[in-house]
Amino acid sequence: MLHELWMDEGRRDIFCLAGPDGNEIRSYLSKRARLVWTVEAASHFEAMTKYYEYKGRDTYATRHEDDYVPYCA
Repeated sequence: MLHELWMDEGRRDIFCLAGPDGNEIRSYLSKRARLVWTVEAASHFEAMTKYYEYKGRDTYATRHEDDYVPYCA
């Protein structure tokens, strides 16, 4: 699934699903927000791993087994 990273002035960035599945979270963005990056991922874990790499953060870790389950499963 396609994910988007949005930057909004004076706020934290928002990393969410693209398309209708991300509409609710994107509704919190101001009109100044801009899309800065997109990435395909097959699971929440894969998406967050790529996001962490993009942001230059340490390795993403989770204790939630469901994070590894593919989206289409």
